[in-house]
Amino acid sequence: MKHASLVDVQGFIDEHPFGRFQRLIFFMCFVIVLLDGFDTAAIGFIAPSLLTEWHLAKPDLAPVLSAALFGLAFGALVSGPLSDRVGRRSLMVGSVFLFGVACVVSAFSKNISELTVLRFMTGIGLGAAMANAVTMMDEFCPTRRRATVTSLMCCGFPLGAALGGLLAAWLVPHAGWRSVLMLGGVTPILHGVLLLLKMPESVRFMVANGKPAMRVRAILARISDEAVNARDFVLTETAPGTGDKGLGLVLSRSYIVGSLMLWLAAFMGLLIIYAMINWMPILLKDAGLSLKNATLISALFPLGGVGAVLCGALMDRFNANLVIGACYALAAISLFCIGATAANVALLVPIVLVSGVLTNTAQASMNALAAGFYPTQGRGTGVAWMLGMARFGGIAGSFLVAELVRWHFTFVGVFATVAVAGAISCIALLVKQLAPPRVFRTAPDESRIAESLTGAVGH
Repeated sequence: MKHASLVDVQGFIDEHPFGRFQRLIFFMCFVIVLLDGFDTAAIGFIAPSLLTEWHLAKPDLAPVLSAALFGLAFGALVSGPLSDRVGRRSLMVGSVFLFGVACVVSAFSKNISELTVLRFMTGIGLGAAMANAVTMMDEFCPTRRRATVTSLMCCGFPLGAALGGLLAAWLVPHAGWRSVLMLGGVTPILHGVLLLLKMPESVRFMVANGKPAMRVRAILARISDEAVNARDFVLTETAPGTGDKGLGLVLSRSYIVGSLMLWLAAFMGLLIIYAMINWMPILLKDAGLSLKNATLISALFPLGGVGAVLCGALMDRFNANLVIGACYALAAISLFCIGATAANVALLVPIVLVSGVLTNTAQASMNALAAGFYPTQGRGTGVAWMLGMARFGGIAGSFLVAELVRWHFTFVGVFATVAVAGAISCIALLVKQLAPPRVFRTAPDESRIAESLTGAVGH
């Protein structure tokens, strides 16, 4: 590398250890995902206080509970194409400030209508921040550790949601429900300042878009001093031959089947998660369990997101589609078993825990799968659109069980129906595996090489 004049960016990252600079990027992205989890779950923690203070009926909470989910979907769908055009960093920093400010302002809401609008705005920022954090982390990772590191970062979401519950349990009695939103807003604003000062632009994005070599060199030099010897940089990766970017690439003939299957799998996965989180306590209580046991057993389901680390390691060693597909298939079986074991608490506890581990692990691992599927020109859009489509699955999951109960489905019937979603996710990933994109490996050409230091012109 010492005398190299032309350096392949991904090859350079692969050849060097995951060092202090990349660990800093990981930390900043992990905190974004952690805050995303906290703010997404915050409304659930303060809902009982809203009922009391504003004299609401439970159905009145439906708009405010779903507003952030719609915002998350909208934010992801809009931010993805933008990040592939203007860069990851600016979208990430802007979205963190957006959801921070919106969350702070929502703490001063005077009625449910104001809070609903502000929760939608908060959701837009959350959706954009999460998608760009996944993309940014993926583009600074060595190929051999990409799925593991990205999956580890995504564990911040369930941890953030759990942390929110613990803090809310103390804050609400001592400082009121508005303090939860205030904390959920001030912290992202402070983190946004850190991002503004320390977060670099993705070097893969910069080279793919012909940014000056001087800027690329300055960032890569923080990974290794060997970068200072390079004059030009190139991005050599598997990419489509159409020259499309953003949504054009994601929906191109080469990628359309894989994109649709990613959307379908992620949609069904989040449908399961929201259906279980929102309805399992009620279903278990109706099945004869005490309210305390129903609540405690249901709380086991969301704990499984940390299993994504192991899944990420398996994805780095084996076929990623098959690894996640197997998780979804086993999740479907375990969900069906929940319906058959409600009368036996001793069996129900481990089955709910296993079901949660499998479902949350598979869903968290989808982020790494999407990031690895698309080339740099469409990665931001690909990841963001998969996350956006998944949010609609979360919305659907909340309504699905309500309809099944209204149609007088039995306890077994409800869980069997939800289990079908896991089977569909598995099938979708098998189809994706059987229909890989038709691509070629790009060669280093002038359109992909950043300008050298001697001839660099500001963009």
